[in-house]
Amino acid sequence: MSQQTFGSYDEFWPYYVAMHSRAATRWVHLTGTLTGLAVTAYGLAHGRKRYALALPLIGYGTAWPAHFLIEKNNPATFGHPAWSLRGDVQMIRMMLAGRDDELAGIAAGWLAEHP
Repeated sequence: MSQQTFGSYDEFWPYYVAMHSRAATRWVHLTGTLTGLAVTAYGLAHGRKRYALALPLIGYGTAWPAHFLIEKNNPATFGHPAWSLRGDVQMIRMMLAGRDDELAGIAAGWLAEHP
């Protein structure tokens, strides 16, 4: 899929979700992000500031391969880093709230409109 351009985050959001159309990709993102947060929090609580690197290393280190291996696409981070970070937070919050089916619907809708 070619690089997309957007005028706002609201335009970007459905595309972002579509780049995570498979539940496995979303769950790998969630797991990597929460693991990175846990390791970072543990490190900071124990005075090991270098553990703060765990969040980007573990988070992206698990998420990016999911795009290549599961979705067969490139991470949206490559073209839209700030909006992708915001999208990650929004997607994970929705998943933790039990709204993964809603994410699947957003992805399906965007993909149907953009073959």
